[in-house]
Amino acid sequence: MQLIGFNNLKKALNFSFYDFVIAPSEREKLSYVEYINTHYSAQKISELLKKIVGIIEAEVLSISLQNYEPYGASSMLLLGDIKGSGVNMHLDKSHITAHTYPDFENKNGILSFRVDIELSTCGEITPLSSLNTIFDFFDTDIVTIDYSVRGFTRNAKGEHIYMDHDINSISEFIDTNILKSYKTKDLILQNDNIWQLKLLRTDMLEDEYFSPQTELNEKEKREYISTLNAEMLSIFNGWRTL
Repeated sequence: MQLIGFNNLKKALNFSFYDFVIAPSEREKLSYVEYINTHYSAQKISELLKKIVGIIEAEVLSISLQNYEPYGASSMLLLGDIKGSGVNMHLDKSHITAHTYPDFENKNGILSFRVDIELSTCGEITPLSSLNTIFDFFDTDIVTIDYSVRGFTRNAKGEHIYMDHDINSISEFIDTNILKSYKTKDLILQNDNIWQLKLLRTDMLEDEYFSPQTELNEKEKREYISTLNAEMLSIFNGWRTL
């Protein structure tokens, strides 16, 4: 496609990743909090974001990161293509941010942890190329991915161009071996340049949701797994739990 000037289509990719654990005791809860604070600190998430920056062929201009007490973290990277120096710098890739949202106060013993990542780019590169790298980083039970293309650019004839690449579903950009582990739900508004993909893990290894030191018996475990499944279905389908 031959364009006039710079391709200023904005491509926005947003993910929400959910991880769950069953922790009915205070000891199990504190163990999970320690795990999250260690594996998903602002520094660790920033390292992932820098990998994504490399995939979309941008350059990090600045990094802002913050860990919160008692838990939670944020990271933001300002991105650009460097063309020369000083005033010749042209910011055409925008930004990438990540925020964590722990939910550790659920009285039913089902704890969850969510990471939201927002990636906004301009130009020819689509952020969808980063999906597999993000899946490799997170061990996740539910994923919601939103993708939209906004604005317009012009072709050589001066005509509006509202889309510069082919996409039928977000799932086309995810490794089939990853997709095998999930039930998927697609929302496709092709004419509006809006896509959404939801994924719900189906290959659950139930014992992985319990602490190795759990004191629950088998009957209690089954009851907790039933509650966990209801919690996950509520988020996946957008149903309100009572």
